Amino acid sequence: MEAAIDRIMRTYDLLLNRPTAADDEARAKVTKYLATLVEAGENDTHRLTVCGLAYLRQLDGSTDPVKAGFTGL
Repeated sequence: MEAAIDRIMRTYDLLLNRPTAADDEARAKVTKYLATLVEAGENDTHRLTVCGLAYLRQLDGSTDPVKAGFTGL
């Protein structure tokens, strides 16, 4: 699970330029989320990485087209 978390955080840092405090908070949240997935039986590091990235992007709103600036006009 640690390998997936490290890969998630490296990739996520490439996507966004955030302060260190935000990194610590994101790492804590994704660790808790991945622990839930592992407890449910998911053990594939690649799937955990993709799920973790999707989870963080959902939390920060970057998958929301309105927050990303799309108005539909």
